[in-house]
Amino acid sequence: MTAVLTRPVAPAAPPLRRDRRRWAWGLGAVALLGWSLAGSGLFAGEVVNAGGTAQFGRFAAGALSPALDGEFLGVLAGSALVTVAYAALGTALALVLGAAGAVLVSRTTWGRRRLGWHSARASLAVPRGLHEAVWGLLLVNVLGLDPWVGVLAIGVPYGAVTAKVFADLVDEVPRGSYSALLAAGSGRVPAALYGLLPPAAGGLLSYSFYRLECAVRSAVVLGLIGAGGLGYQLSLSFASLRWDQVWSAVYALALLCALAEVAGRAVRRRLAAPAAGPRRDAVLTAAVLGTVALVAWSWWYLALTPATLASDRTRGQLAYVLGAAWPPATDGELLRSIGALAVETVQMSVVAIAVATAGAVLVAGVAARPAGRLRPGRRVAGTLARIALLLLRAVPPPVWALVLLFLLLPGVLPGALALGVYTLGVLGRLAAEATEELDPRPRAAVTALGARPAGARLYGVLPRAAGPVLAYALYRWEVTIRDTVLVGLLGAGGLGALLASEMAAFDWAAVTTVLAAIVVLTWLVDLVSDRARRALR
Repeated sequence: MTAVLTRPVAPAAPPLRRDRRRWAWGLGAVALLGWSLAGSGLFAGEVVNAGGTAQFGRFAAGALSPALDGEFLGVLAGSALVTVAYAALGTALALVLGAAGAVLVSRTTWGRRRLGWHSARASLAVPRGLHEAVWGLLLVNVLGLDPWVGVLAIGVPYGAVTAKVFADLVDEVPRGSYSALLAAGSGRVPAALYGLLPPAAGGLLSYSFYRLECAVRSAVVLGLIGAGGLGYQLSLSFASLRWDQVWSAVYALALLCALAEVAGRAVRRRLAAPAAGPRRDAVLTAAVLGTVALVAWSWWYLALTPATLASDRTRGQLAYVLGAAWPPATDGELLRSIGALAVETVQMSVVAIAVATAGAVLVAGVAARPAGRLRPGRRVAGTLARIALLLLRAVPPPVWALVLLFLLLPGVLPGALALGVYTLGVLGRLAAEATEELDPRPRAAVTALGARPAGARLYGVLPRAAGPVLAYALYRWEVTIRDTVLVGLLGAGGLGALLASEMAAFDWAAVTTVLAAIVVLTWLVDLVSDRARRALR
């Protein structure tokens, strides 16, 4: 009798198939970019402003000789304190509003009542859809030049964003402890406090410090519309063509942003890798207590008084604005203008995010901090790349737009490139951090086979970094569509320019219509971005 030995047959590898959804989204993105570039005027004719090159040269030369006289540096120091105070109080208000709002928009609160949950989420669309600068301009008409304008302009939109993020963080926590407490007879509120909050506390605290970093940049933007601080000094120096003072303000902004980012990153790293043992982390405790002290100091420094919010003047002015703003204007000419400028706004945002994404892909490998020892030249290049990205995101988009107007003729293109330059500073940092977190073994294997550094990056890093970078780009597109309003307020076109003209004419009914269009457009971009990210997963 002969025994027959059968060898296990390895299963055949599944055939590679193209994901049709990804191809459809990719082709759609290419078509959208081409349409946006055509709409920006890039192919329509002359776009270069040859007469502004001399002024741009003087601006660039000022980077090497900033104003360092004691009097101006003292003004910058005082302005920096105002910016920090606005950021701290705005973040504190956002966290309070976000904590309360998270309860209202969390899936845990609504359970299976999906209609109520969707309605609660929809209520966040208005505060989230309007830029902080728009809130600032609206609040100035109610409160005047009061410090509450800067605090509320940061706190209200940030509070809506924070409510959504806090609710998502709590909803993603494992439900075992929460369900056990409910089964033991506990109420929903105690069960959430003891079963959901402790495991979510690290993420909530990490995001809170991230909001503080963002609030510093928002406080600078509010200074451009007259709220004071470093942004206001930057605008004054730019208007007077004092390039040495402009660069001093830019370096002060970069230093302030760097301090906020370094402190925030240190806290997030501490939370990601907590110290062993039952004792509290002294560094995290000091960070929380220091932030609380900063908020208390900011309240004192800005001399805020709650009585301002309830004064007769405030109530009267609010009643007048609301009465004049309703019902919204619906005349045909205004609606046609809104439709045309909405298209312009979308095109501006698409060009901006395309420029930022392309730049981030190019610079991420240099700006990343890979593990292991680096050659001196590589270390210097990485440091310079990170400093450049810091300067790009420290300067607000309207300032970049004014700089680009030295080189380009007025239109959509300078605004789009200004947003692209600013977003490159943010997206480049995110792309570099995503590159740092990748598994280094594939790149090492390609290098061991004899590939040069460029080839190792092309085949060992880029394919795996593409997904996270594109996801970040889509997230930033949602932010960029709001930022287009900011550059539009200063004349770069789009819905922001229309909003500025209607507010200057005190046509509050038309302002309401334009604001509604901005909110709807922001919501549509959020929806498209979310669907595109799902296709990438």
